[in-house]
Amino acid sequence: MENQQATQPVMQQQTPHSVLSSVFGYKQFRAGQEQVIDAVLAGQDCLVLMPTGGGKSLCYQVPALLLPGITIVVSPLISLMQDQVAQLKAQGVAAAYINNSQSREEQQLIYQGLHQGQIKILYVAPERLLTDDFSTRLQHLNIGLFAIDEAHCVSHWGHDFRPHYYRLGQLKQRFSHIPIMALTATADIATRNDIVMQLGLTNAHIYTGSFDRPNIRYTIEEKFKPLSQLMRFLKEQKGQSGIIYCSSRKRVDDIAEKLVDAGYNAASYHAGLENEQRTFVQNAFARDDIHIVVATVAFGMGINKPNVRFVIHYDIPKNIESYYQETGRAGRDGLSAEAIMYFDPADVPRVKRFFDDIPDEQRRKVEEQRFNAMASFAEAQTCRRQILLNYFSEYQGKPCGNCDICLNPPKQFDGTELAQKALSCVYRVEQKFGMGYVIEVLRGANTIRIRENQHDQLSTFGLGKDKSVEYWLSILRQLIHHGLLHQDITQSSSLRLTEAARPVLKGDFALQLAEPRLEVKHVYKDKLARFNYDKKLFAKLRGLRKELADAEDVPPYVVFSDATLAEMAQKMPTSDAEFLKVSGVGFTKLNKYGAYFMNAIRMHLTS
Repeated sequence: MENQQATQPVMQQQTPHSVLSSVFGYKQFRAGQEQVIDAVLAGQDCLVLMPTGGGKSLCYQVPALLLPGITIVVSPLISLMQDQVAQLKAQGVAAAYINNSQSREEQQLIYQGLHQGQIKILYVAPERLLTDDFSTRLQHLNIGLFAIDEAHCVSHWGHDFRPHYYRLGQLKQRFSHIPIMALTATADIATRNDIVMQLGLTNAHIYTGSFDRPNIRYTIEEKFKPLSQLMRFLKEQKGQSGIIYCSSRKRVDDIAEKLVDAGYNAASYHAGLENEQRTFVQNAFARDDIHIVVATVAFGMGINKPNVRFVIHYDIPKNIESYYQETGRAGRDGLSAEAIMYFDPADVPRVKRFFDDIPDEQRRKVEEQRFNAMASFAEAQTCRRQILLNYFSEYQGKPCGNCDICLNPPKQFDGTELAQKALSCVYRVEQKFGMGYVIEVLRGANTIRIRENQHDQLSTFGLGKDKSVEYWLSILRQLIHHGLLHQDITQSSSLRLTEAARPVLKGDFALQLAEPRLEVKHVYKDKLARFNYDKKLFAKLRGLRKELADAEDVPPYVVFSDATLAEMAQKMPTSDAEFLKVSGVGFTKLNKYGAYFMNAIRMHLTS
């Protein structure tokens, strides 16, 4: 079964830099890209760890155009393949994919193109790659490189393990002389080591890029009235693209419906929908026809849209890897983006109960440990980015200056008196009621239930009427976090005093609490401001881009990114030479689109 054909010498007429410039329109490589490309051109296996939006694709696309033969890219999702191929074709690269969305006739044409040397990059799912029929076809092709995207799916320790990926270790057994490049954005040390072992990478060049995404602002808001919090944020976004992740299909549908009723261009996405509907939503989102997608994690790795400006987690994710990967879908174009999570500490025990259903004890412990790290991240009072980067073993000594903790540090105050009121109230209602009821008593609510229980006669009734429900909710949560209270989930989450509450109640201990943040102000900024561009011209170029994209049935970003349009609106190129100096413009795009955009710029200059 082994393919004995060794990697041939690299063709000399082009260099990595010339391909980067002429094909992709970029003037210089990002950190790590050139080293990885040089290694694979020398026939070396590679493991590439770069953040989402860090430029992983170029690590195999550039050598694919320099190596003789075909590069096979293993990709997990049809939508991701389609996006990548559309972008490559727009840049003049002979790329194709084979998947179940195609007819048998279409697939036969692709196979014919492969055998005739007409295709340089082929995308394929792991399920198909490992079939006997496809494996036999590979024996007769001149293959220069295997690239395995989302390689963390190979590992049992990865947060998104997939059995078909696990079998990719067979590639080294069958094609021992062909280099393999494994790429991922999310892998802790255990997962990285497992990827190398499972794929049989030999003497691999390992590049671990920075996991930092400085353009993303991380914010965690205490969950009071999440729908109202969400609506307030969306009012400030002015039609920007975003994703809202929820923990259940029911919640996805409910929130999407409310957003549509409120006038937002939104749609839901989850595994319970028909495949045609999911495909429609994903394509419409990519084409800017839908601005907001409300989704479960089923809306996953296929998101290749560069201008997602915000990602919101309506519920806490199950691990930091998932959170990092999902937030990383914002700001792939390098422009500023928001990552917001609404967090209720009461969700922590609820999520933990899900792990009881995992039959494998070792796997269950790993998942519980990862969720504990996620919960600690959400509850932390220190720089969010430091915690994230430290989790991935990228230690940072200084706060980032672009997260909620850095921008608005928690203000401490002497909360002893407030704590005494709350703890006394819990005691006087005999520790039989949950947060909502305790807060009603504190605020002196005139309800039938309180009157029937005669709790309107308590000394603590109305003692906290000067504070809002949200304020007291934050205080009670902090008392739980400090270990003075705990919620008994076996008794309808009733609040119970702990032994640690005694000295606070007696006044023997001064308790410092954080001032509740009842409303987080999100400052809307022009994400393209650094270009100092002509906004009217940018709007015209954006409209032109949409027209061209719709005519070709491709997403607008396949034509040009927002950043490229902003640079055009800044530099206003009117000649081929000037147009080529804009980042993201290569020769193919100059020939294909240059005349349209330069004509629009000339008309704007003379209007």
